Amino acid sequence: MQPREKASERPTSTPPAAPTPARRPRLWRSILMFLSVIGPGVITANADNDVGGITTYSIAGAQFGYEMLWLLVPVTIALIVVQEMCARMGAVTGKGLADLIRENFGVKVTFWVLLVFVVGDLGNTASEFAGIASAAPILQTFVPWLRKELLVPLAAIFVFMVVTRGNYRVVEKIFFAFCAIYLAYAASAILVHPPWGVVFRETLLPHFKPTAAYALVAVGVIGTTISPWMQFYIQSAIVEKGVQIEEYPLSRIDVIGGAIFTDVIAFFIVVASAATIWAHNQHLGPHGRPIAINDAGDVAQALVPLAGKYASLLFALGLLNAAVFTASILPLSTAYYVCEAFGFESGVNRRFREAPFFYGFYLALIVLGAGFVLIPGAPLLAIIFYSQVLNGALLPVVLVLMLLLINQARLMGSYVNGPLFNAIAWATVVSVGVLTVVSTVQTIFPSLGGASP
Repeated sequence: MQPREKASERPTSTPPAAPTPARRPRLWRSILMFLSVIGPGVITANADNDVGGITTYSIAGAQFGYEMLWLLVPVTIALIVVQEMCARMGAVTGKGLADLIRENFGVKVTFWVLLVFVVGDLGNTASEFAGIASAAPILQTFVPWLRKELLVPLAAIFVFMVVTRGNYRVVEKIFFAFCAIYLAYAASAILVHPPWGVVFRETLLPHFKPTAAYALVAVGVIGTTISPWMQFYIQSAIVEKGVQIEEYPLSRIDVIGGAIFTDVIAFFIVVASAATIWAHNQHLGPHGRPIAINDAGDVAQALVPLAGKYASLLFALGLLNAAVFTASILPLSTAYYVCEAFGFESGVNRRFREAPFFYGFYLALIVLGAGFVLIPGAPLLAIIFYSQVLNGALLPVVLVLMLLLINQARLMGSYVNGPLFNAIAWATVVSVGVLTVVSTVQTIFPSLGGASP
């Protein structure tokens, strides 16, 4: 009881004065520390809203209205779990994911995983430049001379110059600007005046329609949110940014915030597509022609008569932003993990002469990806499709390797996964693996699904 009595005998004027100056420095230090580590989580998650993602979300809204909005909630949780593991491994070990895979599973495993990965990423890079080309027709209504033959090469030059002419801090600021432009989708969705009561009800009430078409599009929504290249990029970005384990709790906020933001944008893409294309198709007469969606550019063009040219322009700008953003990040991720795996110098903080293979490989991916789009008659759709199949087949493998690594006390010390986190992570692996197999089989053999989406 004596300590309490002594505490009560202290002058009443002292306690109020002491905490004020002590808390402010801690608060400002915390804010400055957070600003110093924020970036990898937000940037990586937003880059996943690429051309394929925007197309998938648009198709979900156009075909099923608001019925798939609820799916974004569990998908966001899965994205947080997977991204957080990579951020934690980067902060604890100071090494990229490819580096850890090589050290712990050998060069053979690393070689075959990365070979499939590079081929898939090359196709994905081509799909981003295809997205740039599909945004051109809408942009031409405002800038007539901006044809795809000019827009695609300009985007390729811009992508290479942005990443190679500055250090990591400069590049990161530019990537943050890309993330902010995604808000164009929110504005586009608001402009089309959706029934918000229905929107929020469908978001909060889980339900599943037992049809092959619904299942296939649901698989697409899940699969487009968690891509294998993202795991390599976020861990490399954490390492290059120099995030230490002491800063990891703040880095976790970055990861969680990025995952939530990117799926909020996905939410608005679905809403914009549902409130216009789906609503239009629902009210067609017997002789009406439904609007078909094959890519995200079709959505932007469909918005012109349904919601006005400015809603269409915002959607097209969002598509162009997403394509350029991911065309910057995705080949950068590929260059990172190839260099990590085989011991080449890498990093945008290095000059070209310090990391010639890193920059040369990055340039080659951009040139090949943009070149595919400009070749007349090139089998672009086949390239994009098979690259997605390869990435889909590789994703469960990458997730399993991540879980085996993060549960090694030798590597992670006290930062290994706990039982609950392991249960969630393994459930994510199994779910993604099963859905990937189902999606791939149904896409290759449509007759097995009973219906096409």
